[in-house]
Amino acid sequence: MPEIKGKLGIDEFYSVIFKNEPLSIDQTVFDTLQQSFDFLKEFSKNKVIYGVNTGFGPMAQYKIRDSERIQLQYNLIRSHASGTGNPISPKYVKAAMLARLNTLSLGHSGVHKSVIEVMTTLINKDIIPLIYEHGGVGASGDLVQLAHLALVLIGEGEVFYKGKRTSTKTVFKKEGITPISVEIREGLALINGTSVMTGIGVVNTIYTRRLLEWMIACSSAINEIVEAYDDHLSFELNLTKKHQGQREIARSMRSHLRDSTLTRKREHHLYTNNKDVKVFEEKVQEYYSLRCVPQILGPVLDTLNDVERVMIEEVNSANDNPIIDLKKKHVYHGGNFHGDYVSLEMDKLKMVVTKMSMLAERQLNYLMNSKLNDILPPFVNLGELGLNFGMQGVQFTATSTTAENQMLSNPMYVHSIPNNNDNQDIVSMGTNAALITKRVIENAYEVMAIEMITIVQAIEYLKVQDQVSSKTKMMYDAVRNIVPPFKEDLVMYPFVNEVKNYIINHENK
Repeated sequence: MPEIKGKLGIDEFYSVIFKNEPLSIDQTVFDTLQQSFDFLKEFSKNKVIYGVNTGFGPMAQYKIRDSERIQLQYNLIRSHASGTGNPISPKYVKAAMLARLNTLSLGHSGVHKSVIEVMTTLINKDIIPLIYEHGGVGASGDLVQLAHLALVLIGEGEVFYKGKRTSTKTVFKKEGITPISVEIREGLALINGTSVMTGIGVVNTIYTRRLLEWMIACSSAINEIVEAYDDHLSFELNLTKKHQGQREIARSMRSHLRDSTLTRKREHHLYTNNKDVKVFEEKVQEYYSLRCVPQILGPVLDTLNDVERVMIEEVNSANDNPIIDLKKKHVYHGGNFHGDYVSLEMDKLKMVVTKMSMLAERQLNYLMNSKLNDILPPFVNLGELGLNFGMQGVQFTATSTTAENQMLSNPMYVHSIPNNNDNQDIVSMGTNAALITKRVIENAYEVMAIEMITIVQAIEYLKVQDQVSSKTKMMYDAVRNIVPPFKEDLVMYPFVNEVKNYIINHENK
Protein backbone atom coordinates (compact mmCIF):
# COMPACT_ATOMS: atom_id res chain seq x y z
CA MET A 1 0.00 0.00 0.00
CA PRO A 2 1.51 3.37 -1.04
CA GLU A 3 2.02 5.67 1.93
CA ILE A 4 2.27 9.44 2.00
CA LYS A 5 5.35 10.47 3.96
CA GLY A 6 6.11 13.72 2.19
CA LYS A 7 7.75 12.14 -0.83
CA LEU A 8 6.20 10.38 -3.81
CA GLY A 9 7.86 8.69 -6.77
CA ILE A 10 6.64 7.46 -10.13
CA ASP A 11 6.04 3.97 -8.70
CA GLU A 12 3.60 5.29 -6.10
CA PHE A 13 1.72 7.21 -8.80
CA TYR A 14 1.53 4.07 -10.92
CA SER A 15 0.21 2.01 -8.01
CA VAL A 16 -2.51 4.47 -7.06
CA ILE A 17 -3.54 5.73 -10.51
CA PHE A 18 -3.11 2.66 -12.71
CA LYS A 19 -3.56 -0.20 -10.24
CA ASN A 20 -6.08 1.55 -7.93
CA GLU A 21 -4.18 0.57 -4.81
CA PRO A 22 -5.37 2.31 -1.61
CA LEU A 23 -3.37 5.12 -0.11
CA SER A 24 -2.41 5.61 3.53
CA ILE A 25 -1.04 8.62 5.41
CA ASP A 26 1.87 8.29 7.81
CA GLN A 27 1.18 9.69 11.28
CA THR A 28 4.19 12.00 10.99
CA VAL A 29 2.35 13.82 8.21
CA PHE A 30 -0.60 14.56 10.49
CA ASP A 31 1.78 15.70 13.22
CA THR A 32 3.49 18.12 10.83
CA LEU A 33 0.14 19.37 9.52
CA GLN A 34 -1.08 20.10 13.03
CA GLN A 35 2.09 21.99 13.90
CA SER A 36 1.85 24.02 10.69
CA PHE A 37 -1.83 24.76 11.24
CA ASP A 38 -1.31 25.82 14.86
CA PHE A 39 1.67 27.99 13.94
CA LEU A 40 -0.19 29.84 11.16
CA LYS A 41 -3.20 30.41 13.39
CA GLU A 42 -1.03 32.06 16.03
CA PHE A 43 1.38 33.81 13.65
CA SER A 44 -1.39 35.45 11.61
CA LYS A 45 -2.74 37.35 14.62
CA ASN A 46 -2.04 41.08 14.21
CA LYS A 47 -0.09 40.48 10.97
CA VAL A 48 -1.00 40.96 7.33
CA ILE A 49 -0.81 37.52 5.70
CA TYR A 50 -1.85 37.23 2.09
CA GLY A 51 -4.97 35.16 1.65
CA VAL A 52 -5.60 34.92 5.38
CA ASN A 53 -6.75 38.42 6.14
CA THR A 54 -6.42 40.05 2.70
CA GLY A 55 -8.18 39.71 -0.62
CA PHE A 56 -6.59 37.78 -3.45
CA GLY A 57 -4.50 38.75 -6.46
CA PRO A 58 -4.92 42.45 -7.29
CA MET A 59 -7.52 42.60 -4.48
CA ALA A 60 -4.84 41.85 -1.91
CA GLN A 61 -4.75 45.54 -0.98
CA TYR A 62 -8.09 45.09 0.80
CA LYS A 63 -8.03 44.04 4.43
CA ILE A 64 -10.57 41.40 5.44
CA ARG A 65 -12.37 41.61 8.76
CA ASP A 66 -11.76 38.72 11.15
CA SER A 67 -15.46 37.86 11.10
CA GLU A 68 -15.35 37.36 7.30
CA ARG A 69 -12.11 35.39 6.94
CA ILE A 70 -13.83 32.02 6.64
CA GLN A 71 -16.37 33.37 4.16
CA LEU A 72 -13.45 34.68 2.12
CA GLN A 73 -12.17 31.14 1.56
CA TYR A 74 -15.59 29.89 0.44
CA ASN A 75 -15.98 32.90 -1.88
CA LEU A 76 -12.62 32.14 -3.48
CA ILE A 77 -13.48 28.51 -4.17
CA ARG A 78 -16.95 29.18 -5.55
CA SER A 79 -15.99 32.14 -7.73
CA HIS A 80 -13.04 30.34 -9.34
CA ALA A 81 -14.89 27.08 -10.09
CA SER A 82 -15.45 28.47 -13.58
CA GLY A 83 -13.98 25.88 -15.92
CA THR A 84 -15.46 25.03 -19.31
CA GLY A 85 -14.92 22.57 -22.15
CA ASN A 86 -14.68 18.81 -21.75
CA PRO A 87 -14.24 17.15 -18.35
CA ILE A 88 -10.69 15.98 -17.71
CA SER A 89 -10.56 12.17 -17.69
CA PRO A 90 -10.88 10.71 -14.17
CA LYS A 91 -7.45 9.03 -14.25
CA TYR A 92 -5.74 12.39 -14.77
CA VAL A 93 -7.89 14.09 -12.11
CA LYS A 94 -6.98 11.35 -9.66
CA ALA A 95 -3.31 11.98 -10.39
CA ALA A 96 -3.86 15.69 -9.79
CA MET A 97 -5.52 14.90 -6.44
CA LEU A 98 -2.57 12.75 -5.44
CA ALA A 99 -0.13 15.48 -6.42
CA ARG A 100 -2.09 18.08 -4.42
CA LEU A 101 -2.40 15.77 -1.44
CA ASN A 102 1.34 15.24 -1.38
CA THR A 103 2.35 18.90 -1.62
CA LEU A 104 -0.11 19.87 1.13
CA SER A 105 1.25 17.06 3.31
CA LEU A 106 4.67 18.75 3.36
CA GLY A 107 3.39 21.15 6.01
CA HIS A 108 4.16 24.40 4.21
CA SER A 109 0.51 25.38 3.65
CA GLY A 110 -1.09 25.53 7.10
CA VAL A 111 -4.17 23.54 6.15
CA HIS A 112 -6.45 21.71 8.55
CA LYS A 113 -5.84 17.96 8.67
CA SER A 114 -9.37 17.33 7.39
CA VAL A 115 -8.15 18.36 3.91
CA ILE A 116 -5.78 15.40 3.81
CA GLU A 117 -8.32 13.04 5.36
CA VAL A 118 -11.13 13.85 2.93
CA MET A 119 -8.86 13.86 -0.11
CA THR A 120 -7.44 10.46 0.86
CA THR A 121 -10.97 9.10 1.23
CA LEU A 122 -11.94 10.35 -2.21
CA ILE A 123 -8.87 8.80 -3.80
CA ASN A 124 -9.36 5.46 -2.08
CA LYS A 125 -13.07 5.32 -2.88
CA ASP A 126 -12.44 6.44 -6.47
CA ILE A 127 -14.70 9.47 -6.10
CA ILE A 128 -13.35 11.83 -8.76
CA PRO A 129 -14.18 15.56 -8.86
CA LEU A 130 -15.54 17.05 -12.07
CA ILE A 131 -12.76 19.28 -13.42
CA TYR A 132 -12.92 20.92 -16.83
CA GLU A 133 -10.09 21.24 -19.33
CA HIS A 134 -10.41 24.97 -19.94
CA GLY A 135 -9.63 27.64 -17.38
CA GLY A 136 -6.03 27.41 -16.21
CA VAL A 137 -3.30 29.85 -17.19
CA GLY A 138 -0.81 28.18 -14.88
CA ALA A 139 0.50 31.26 -13.08
CA SER A 140 -1.04 31.15 -9.62
CA GLY A 141 -1.03 27.50 -10.49
CA ASP A 142 -4.17 25.77 -11.69
CA LEU A 143 -6.55 28.17 -9.96
CA VAL A 144 -9.69 27.30 -11.91
CA GLN A 145 -9.16 23.55 -12.15
CA LEU A 146 -8.11 23.21 -8.51
CA ALA A 147 -11.13 25.29 -7.49
CA HIS A 148 -13.32 22.50 -8.87
CA LEU A 149 -11.41 20.05 -6.65
CA ALA A 150 -11.83 22.37 -3.65
CA LEU A 151 -15.52 22.74 -4.46
CA VAL A 152 -15.96 19.00 -3.99
CA LEU A 153 -13.97 19.02 -0.76
CA ILE A 154 -16.39 21.55 0.75
CA GLY A 155 -19.26 19.24 -0.27
CA GLU A 156 -20.39 21.09 -3.40
CA GLY A 157 -20.02 20.63 -7.15
CA GLU A 158 -20.08 17.29 -8.95
CA VAL A 159 -18.09 14.07 -9.00
CA PHE A 160 -17.73 10.93 -11.09
CA TYR A 161 -18.90 8.07 -8.90
CA LYS A 162 -19.16 4.47 -10.09
CA GLY A 163 -19.02 5.66 -13.69
CA LYS A 164 -21.73 8.30 -13.35
CA ARG A 165 -21.63 12.06 -12.95
CA THR A 166 -23.37 12.80 -9.66
CA SER A 167 -23.76 15.69 -7.23
CA THR A 168 -21.14 15.73 -4.51
CA LYS A 169 -23.76 16.21 -1.83
CA THR A 170 -25.51 12.98 -2.84
CA VAL A 171 -22.29 10.94 -2.87
CA PHE A 172 -21.01 12.35 0.43
CA LYS A 173 -24.32 11.47 2.07
CA LYS A 174 -24.27 7.96 0.66
CA GLU A 175 -20.62 7.33 1.65
CA GLY A 176 -20.82 9.12 5.00
CA ILE A 177 -18.16 11.71 4.09
CA THR A 178 -18.01 14.99 5.97
CA PRO A 179 -16.72 18.02 4.00
CA ILE A 180 -13.41 19.59 5.02
CA SER A 181 -13.19 22.05 7.86
CA VAL A 182 -12.38 25.53 6.51
CA GLU A 183 -10.44 27.24 9.29
CA ILE A 184 -7.74 29.66 8.09
CA ARG A 185 -6.70 29.47 4.42
CA GLU A 186 -7.90 26.11 3.15
CA GLY A 187 -9.46 27.68 0.07
CA LEU A 188 -6.30 29.42 -1.09
CA ALA A 189 -4.06 26.50 -0.16
CA LEU A 190 -6.16 24.13 -2.23
CA ILE A 191 -6.38 26.15 -5.43
CA ASN A 192 -2.97 27.85 -5.37
CA GLY A 193 -0.55 25.38 -6.95
CA THR A 194 0.59 23.35 -9.95
CA SER A 195 -0.99 20.01 -9.07
CA VAL A 196 -3.36 19.60 -12.02
CA MET A 197 -0.72 20.25 -14.66
CA THR A 198 1.72 18.10 -12.68
CA GLY A 199 -0.68 15.22 -12.16
CA ILE A 200 -1.52 15.18 -15.87
CA GLY A 201 2.20 15.48 -16.59
CA VAL A 202 3.06 12.43 -14.50
CA VAL A 203 0.44 10.31 -16.28
CA ASN A 204 1.76 11.64 -19.60
CA THR A 205 5.24 10.38 -18.75
CA ILE A 206 3.91 6.93 -17.85
CA TYR A 207 2.02 6.62 -21.14
CA THR A 208 4.99 7.99 -23.09
CA ARG A 209 7.34 5.38 -21.64
CA ARG A 210 4.89 2.67 -22.62
CA LEU A 211 4.61 4.17 -26.12
CA LEU A 212 8.38 4.23 -26.43
CA GLU A 213 8.59 0.53 -25.59
CA TRP A 214 6.10 -0.28 -28.35
CA MET A 215 8.01 1.98 -30.73
CA ILE A 216 11.19 0.01 -29.99
CA ALA A 217 9.29 -3.23 -30.65
CA CYS A 218 7.95 -2.00 -33.99
CA SER A 219 11.33 -0.66 -35.05
CA SER A 220 12.98 -3.96 -34.19
CA ALA A 221 10.34 -5.94 -36.05
CA ILE A 222 10.75 -3.89 -39.24
CA ASN A 223 14.48 -4.54 -39.18
CA GLU A 224 13.61 -8.24 -39.11
CA ILE A 225 11.09 -7.99 -41.92
CA VAL A 226 13.62 -6.44 -44.30
CA GLU A 227 16.45 -8.68 -43.05
CA ALA A 228 18.52 -5.62 -42.20
CA TYR A 229 22.19 -5.75 -41.30
CA ASP A 230 22.53 -5.45 -37.54
CA ASP A 231 25.69 -3.40 -37.17
CA HIS A 232 23.76 -0.13 -36.82
CA LEU A 233 22.56 -1.54 -33.49
CA SER A 234 25.95 -2.80 -32.38
CA PHE A 235 27.42 -2.00 -28.99
CA GLU A 236 30.63 -0.82 -30.65
CA LEU A 237 29.02 1.66 -33.04
CA ASN A 238 26.70 3.19 -30.45
CA LEU A 239 29.48 3.40 -27.88
CA THR A 240 31.18 5.98 -30.10
CA LYS A 241 28.28 8.34 -29.35
CA LYS A 242 28.28 9.65 -25.75
CA HIS A 243 24.52 9.91 -25.34
CA GLN A 244 23.10 7.47 -22.82
CA GLY A 245 19.68 7.35 -24.46
CA GLN A 246 21.05 6.24 -27.80
CA ARG A 247 23.09 3.49 -26.17
CA GLU A 248 20.06 2.26 -24.22
CA ILE A 249 17.79 2.18 -27.28
CA ALA A 250 20.40 0.19 -29.22
CA ARG A 251 20.79 -2.21 -26.29
CA SER A 252 17.03 -2.65 -26.04
CA MET A 253 16.73 -3.39 -29.76
CA ARG A 254 19.58 -5.90 -29.58
CA SER A 255 17.76 -7.59 -26.72
CA HIS A 256 14.54 -7.65 -28.73
CA LEU A 257 16.32 -9.24 -31.71
CA ARG A 258 18.62 -11.61 -29.85
CA ASP A 259 16.88 -14.78 -31.07
CA SER A 260 15.78 -13.56 -34.49
CA THR A 261 16.96 -15.59 -37.49
CA LEU A 262 16.21 -12.82 -39.96
CA THR A 263 18.63 -9.97 -39.24
CA ARG A 264 21.99 -10.36 -40.97
CA LYS A 265 25.69 -9.83 -40.32
CA ARG A 266 27.35 -7.46 -42.75
CA GLU A 267 30.55 -9.49 -42.68
CA HIS A 268 28.68 -12.52 -44.01
CA HIS A 269 27.37 -10.75 -47.12
CA LEU A 270 29.27 -7.56 -47.96
CA TYR A 271 32.75 -8.02 -46.56
CA THR A 272 33.64 -11.06 -48.71
CA ASN A 273 33.28 -12.34 -52.31
CA ASN A 274 32.15 -9.06 -53.87
CA LYS A 275 35.19 -8.28 -56.01
CA ASP A 276 33.42 -8.52 -59.37
CA VAL A 277 30.09 -6.93 -58.37
CA LYS A 278 29.38 -3.55 -59.99
CA VAL A 279 25.83 -2.93 -58.79
CA PHE A 280 24.41 -4.40 -55.59
CA GLU A 281 20.87 -5.64 -55.97
CA GLU A 282 20.17 -5.35 -52.26
CA LYS A 283 20.58 -2.17 -50.23
CA VAL A 284 23.98 -1.65 -48.66
CA GLN A 285 22.35 0.50 -45.99
CA GLU A 286 18.73 0.83 -44.90
CA TYR A 287 16.60 3.98 -44.98
CA TYR A 288 17.04 6.27 -41.98
CA SER A 289 13.72 5.28 -40.39
CA LEU A 290 15.17 1.78 -39.97
CA ARG A 291 18.89 2.45 -39.55
CA CYS A 292 18.86 5.56 -37.34
CA VAL A 293 16.38 4.41 -34.70
CA PRO A 294 18.87 4.64 -31.77
CA GLN A 295 19.79 8.16 -32.85
CA ILE A 296 16.10 9.15 -33.19
CA LEU A 297 14.70 7.44 -30.11
CA GLY A 298 17.76 8.15 -27.95
CA PRO A 299 16.83 11.84 -27.50
CA VAL A 300 13.25 10.73 -26.83
CA LEU A 301 14.39 8.53 -23.94
CA ASP A 302 16.77 11.14 -22.52
CA THR A 303 14.07 13.81 -22.69
CA LEU A 304 11.47 11.51 -21.12
CA ASN A 305 13.80 10.76 -18.21
CA ASP A 306 14.40 14.48 -17.67
CA VAL A 307 10.69 15.30 -17.85
CA GLU A 308 9.85 12.56 -15.35
CA ARG A 309 12.52 13.88 -12.96
CA VAL A 310 11.10 17.42 -13.11
CA MET A 311 7.53 16.19 -12.64
CA ILE A 312 8.48 14.22 -9.53
CA GLU A 313 10.47 17.19 -8.19
CA GLU A 314 7.35 19.36 -8.64
CA VAL A 315 5.13 16.76 -6.95
CA ASN A 316 7.42 16.82 -3.93
CA SER A 317 7.69 20.61 -3.83
CA ALA A 318 5.72 23.24 -1.98
CA ASN A 319 3.94 25.10 -4.80
CA ASP A 320 1.76 27.31 -2.65
CA ASN A 321 1.80 30.95 -1.57
CA PRO A 322 2.55 32.05 1.05
CA ILE A 323 4.92 29.36 2.33
CA ILE A 324 5.11 28.42 6.00
CA ASP A 325 8.53 27.55 7.40
CA LEU A 326 8.15 25.76 10.71
CA LYS A 327 11.88 25.65 11.39
CA LYS A 328 12.31 29.40 10.93
CA LYS A 329 8.91 30.17 12.45
CA HIS A 330 8.17 32.47 9.57
CA VAL A 331 5.84 32.97 6.60
CA TYR A 332 7.35 33.80 3.21
CA HIS A 333 5.49 35.34 0.28
CA GLY A 334 6.56 34.52 -3.27
CA GLY A 335 5.61 32.64 -6.44
CA ASN A 336 6.13 28.91 -6.00
CA PHE A 337 2.77 28.39 -7.69
CA HIS A 338 4.14 29.42 -11.09
CA GLY A 339 4.01 26.52 -13.56
CA ASP A 340 6.88 27.28 -15.93
CA TYR A 341 8.84 24.17 -14.97
CA VAL A 342 5.91 21.93 -15.88
CA SER A 343 4.94 23.91 -18.98
CA LEU A 344 8.41 23.72 -20.49
CA GLU A 345 8.75 20.00 -19.78
CA MET A 346 5.34 19.25 -21.29
CA ASP A 347 6.34 21.09 -24.46
CA LYS A 348 9.52 19.03 -24.62
CA LEU A 349 7.56 15.83 -24.08
CA LYS A 350 5.00 16.51 -26.79
CA MET A 351 7.81 17.30 -29.25
CA VAL A 352 9.51 13.94 -28.71
CA VAL A 353 6.18 12.10 -28.79
CA THR A 354 5.41 13.79 -32.10
CA LYS A 355 8.82 12.66 -33.37
CA MET A 356 7.87 9.10 -32.40
CA SER A 357 4.62 9.38 -34.36
CA MET A 358 6.63 10.72 -37.31
CA LEU A 359 9.02 7.78 -37.11
CA ALA A 360 6.09 5.34 -36.93
CA GLU A 361 4.45 7.01 -39.93
CA ARG A 362 7.68 6.81 -41.99
CA GLN A 363 8.19 3.16 -41.09
CA LEU A 364 4.56 2.53 -42.03
CA ASN A 365 5.07 4.27 -45.36
CA TYR A 366 8.13 2.12 -46.00
CA LEU A 367 6.04 -1.01 -45.54
CA MET A 368 3.22 0.35 -47.70
CA ASN A 369 5.39 1.41 -50.65
CA SER A 370 6.47 -1.65 -52.62
CA LYS A 371 8.96 0.45 -54.58
CA LEU A 372 10.80 1.24 -51.34
CA ASN A 373 10.79 -2.13 -49.61
CA ASP A 374 10.85 -4.30 -52.76
CA ILE A 375 9.56 -7.34 -50.84
CA LEU A 376 5.89 -6.59 -50.06
CA PRO A 377 2.86 -5.94 -52.27
CA PRO A 378 1.55 -2.36 -52.38
CA PHE A 379 -0.16 -1.41 -49.11
CA VAL A 380 0.70 -4.89 -47.78
CA ASN A 381 -2.32 -6.07 -49.73
CA LEU A 382 -2.73 -9.80 -49.23
CA GLY A 383 -5.72 -9.92 -51.58
CA GLU A 384 -6.10 -9.23 -55.30
CA LEU A 385 -4.26 -6.09 -56.41
CA GLY A 386 -6.69 -3.62 -57.90
CA LEU A 387 -9.74 -5.27 -56.43
CA ASN A 388 -8.60 -5.16 -52.81
CA PHE A 389 -6.96 -2.33 -50.90
CA GLY A 390 -5.13 -3.89 -47.97
CA MET A 391 -3.88 -1.23 -45.55
CA GLN A 392 -4.32 1.66 -48.00
CA GLY A 393 -7.24 3.28 -46.18
CA VAL A 394 -5.69 3.36 -42.72
CA GLN A 395 -2.53 5.02 -44.02
CA PHE A 396 -4.55 8.20 -44.55
CA THR A 397 -5.52 8.13 -40.88
CA ALA A 398 -1.93 7.69 -39.76
CA THR A 399 -0.74 10.51 -42.01
CA SER A 400 -3.42 12.99 -40.92
CA THR A 401 -2.98 12.15 -37.24
CA THR A 402 0.78 12.62 -37.50
CA ALA A 403 0.22 15.98 -39.19
CA GLU A 404 -2.06 17.02 -36.34
CA ASN A 405 0.67 16.12 -33.85
CA GLN A 406 3.15 18.25 -35.76
CA MET A 407 0.81 21.22 -35.51
CA LEU A 408 0.07 20.59 -31.82
CA SER A 409 3.80 20.52 -31.04
CA ASN A 410 4.05 24.30 -31.20
CA PRO A 411 5.03 25.40 -27.68
CA MET A 412 2.57 26.68 -25.08
CA TYR A 413 5.45 27.76 -22.82
CA VAL A 414 5.96 30.99 -24.79
CA HIS A 415 2.26 31.80 -25.22
CA SER A 416 1.84 33.96 -22.14
CA ILE A 417 -1.12 36.35 -22.09
CA PRO A 418 -1.31 38.87 -19.20
CA ASN A 419 -4.53 38.78 -17.17
CA ASN A 420 -5.90 39.34 -13.66
CA ASN A 421 -5.60 43.15 -13.94
CA ASP A 422 -2.01 42.52 -15.09
CA ASN A 423 -1.16 41.06 -11.69
CA GLN A 424 -0.46 37.84 -13.56
CA ASP A 425 1.53 39.61 -16.24
CA ILE A 426 3.54 36.59 -17.36
CA VAL A 427 2.04 33.11 -17.08
CA SER A 428 3.03 29.52 -17.86
CA MET A 429 -0.01 28.04 -19.61
CA GLY A 430 1.18 24.81 -18.01
CA THR A 431 -2.23 23.14 -17.79
CA ASN A 432 -2.87 23.76 -21.47
CA ALA A 433 0.59 22.40 -22.24
CA ALA A 434 -0.08 19.23 -20.24
CA LEU A 435 -3.50 18.67 -21.82
CA ILE A 436 -2.21 19.21 -25.36
CA THR A 437 0.60 16.76 -24.63
CA LYS A 438 -2.02 14.25 -23.47
CA ARG A 439 -3.76 14.60 -26.84
CA VAL A 440 -0.49 14.21 -28.75
CA ILE A 441 0.26 11.00 -26.84
CA GLU A 442 -3.18 9.57 -27.58
CA ASN A 443 -2.74 10.45 -31.26
CA ALA A 444 0.63 8.73 -31.33
CA TYR A 445 -0.94 5.52 -30.01
CA GLU A 446 -3.33 5.60 -32.98
CA VAL A 447 -0.46 5.84 -35.46
CA MET A 448 1.38 3.09 -33.61
CA ALA A 449 -1.67 0.81 -33.74
CA ILE A 450 -1.89 1.21 -37.51
CA GLU A 451 1.82 0.50 -37.92
CA MET A 452 1.56 -2.57 -35.72
CA ILE A 453 -1.31 -4.07 -37.71
CA THR A 454 0.69 -3.46 -40.90
CA ILE A 455 3.79 -5.15 -39.45
CA VAL A 456 1.71 -8.20 -38.59
CA GLN A 457 0.23 -8.29 -42.10
CA ALA A 458 3.76 -8.09 -43.53
CA ILE A 459 4.89 -11.02 -41.38
CA GLU A 460 1.81 -12.89 -42.60
CA TYR A 461 2.64 -12.22 -46.25
CA LEU A 462 6.30 -13.21 -45.87
CA LYS A 463 5.37 -16.30 -43.81
CA VAL A 464 8.17 -15.64 -41.33
CA GLN A 465 6.19 -16.16 -38.13
CA ASP A 466 8.65 -18.85 -37.06
CA GLN A 467 11.74 -16.82 -37.95
CA VAL A 468 11.05 -13.55 -36.14
CA SER A 469 12.33 -13.01 -32.61
CA SER A 470 10.32 -14.31 -29.68
CA LYS A 471 9.43 -10.74 -28.70
CA THR A 472 8.17 -9.91 -32.18
CA LYS A 473 6.20 -13.17 -32.16
CA MET A 474 4.53 -12.07 -28.89
CA MET A 475 3.55 -8.78 -30.52
CA TYR A 476 2.32 -10.67 -33.59
CA ASP A 477 0.18 -12.98 -31.46
CA ALA A 478 -1.26 -10.08 -29.44
CA VAL A 479 -2.37 -8.27 -32.59
CA ARG A 480 -3.64 -11.46 -34.21
CA ASN A 481 -5.88 -12.02 -31.18
CA ILE A 482 -7.57 -8.75 -32.18
CA VAL A 483 -7.17 -8.55 -35.97
CA PRO A 484 -7.58 -11.74 -38.03
CA PRO A 485 -5.43 -12.28 -41.13
CA PHE A 486 -7.36 -10.75 -44.00
CA LYS A 487 -7.25 -10.75 -47.79
CA GLU A 488 -10.75 -9.42 -48.37
CA ASP A 489 -11.25 -5.81 -47.31
CA LEU A 490 -12.54 -5.17 -43.81
CA VAL A 491 -14.01 -2.21 -41.98
CA MET A 492 -10.82 -1.21 -40.20
CA TYR A 493 -11.74 1.35 -37.57
CA PRO A 494 -12.87 -1.14 -34.90
CA PHE A 495 -9.61 -3.06 -35.24
CA VAL A 496 -7.45 0.06 -35.09
CA ASN A 497 -9.27 1.23 -31.97
CA GLU A 498 -9.00 -2.19 -30.32
CA VAL A 499 -5.26 -2.41 -30.99
CA LYS A 500 -4.82 1.14 -29.71
CA ASN A 501 -6.68 0.25 -26.53
CA TYR A 502 -4.55 -2.86 -26.13
CA ILE A 503 -1.18 -1.13 -26.44
CA ILE A 504 -2.16 1.88 -24.33
CA ASN A 505 -3.26 -0.46 -21.54
CA HIS A 506 -0.49 -3.06 -21.70
CA GLU A 507 3.22 -2.93 -21.11
CA ASN A 508 5.47 -4.40 -23.79
CA LYS A 509 7.11 -7.07 -21.69
